[in-house]
Amino acid sequence: MSAIRRSAPERAFSVFNYVFMTILCVVCLYPIWHVLMASLSDPTLMYAHQGLLVWPIRPLNTLGYRLVMTNRLIGSSFVNTLVYLIAGTLLNMFITTMGAYGLSRKGLFWNGVLMKLIVFTMYFQGGLIPFYLMVKNMGLLNTRAGIILPVLVSTWNLIVMRTAFAGVSESLEESARLDGANDWTILWRIFFPLSQATVAVIALYYAVYWWNNWFNPSIFLQDRGKYPLQLLLREILIKNDTQSMTQSSMVSQEQTSQYRLLVKYCVIIVATAPILAVYPFLQKYFVKGVMIGSIKG
Repeated sequence: MSAIRRSAPERAFSVFNYVFMTILCVVCLYPIWHVLMASLSDPTLMYAHQGLLVWPIRPLNTLGYRLVMTNRLIGSSFVNTLVYLIAGTLLNMFITTMGAYGLSRKGLFWNGVLMKLIVFTMYFQGGLIPFYLMVKNMGLLNTRAGIILPVLVSTWNLIVMRTAFAGVSESLEESARLDGANDWTILWRIFFPLSQATVAVIALYYAVYWWNNWFNPSIFLQDRGKYPLQLLLREILIKNDTQSMTQSSMVSQEQTSQYRLLVKYCVIIVATAPILAVYPFLQKYFVKGVMIGSIKG
């Protein structure tokens, strides 16, 4: 078959798209690249450097990462983040899946009213002070449960998964019921596997939320031993709290200022690299999963 000939305006539009997307990629990726190169650069030369940074300023230096690892709170906060991420995502997915399945059933009593009440919470909320008082009155302040339990369900994720479940053929459910299957079996043996793309996207959304979560912990936690990694990162970047890492035998007193900047770059990479490594493996589910949950029903 001969190639389809495109008109001059179509070719020009394609060239514009390629150029625009290339520029957009550079704008989005360069800040991460800059931080990575800076974290491997010589701190004294980096401290005086101005302008773009394409390659590390030699000699290569990994002392910043070793200094980060000397901070005992980095390790504990990383473990805390993993606890919040794993426990939070599993509970989020379980509650969201159960709720989405119930709301997707046409025979549910007051289905329309329940959906309107759920959507209402997307636009109108009680506010920060009532939220804090609720957590306090439940005895969840300064606890890990106080970080996870109040945010078990995202309204948007619930709606997307409900729409995906509503798109599953009713004949499959009817056949399963004729074979004696109950709602629990139908949900986990039929609906959940058939909606894997949507489930993967929703799970990733929840996981990214827990990895980046710092605001609620900053309000509800007083024990630094329960801090997630992002809250500790915020303290290091905003409050300039690098004293425990730069006051080391590996750093002279004259180099403290230079290494303080280097440590900030290294902490950003340590906090960002794990979640970035997950994205390529789930990228194929994005378009399919989100579209399934957004245009059907």
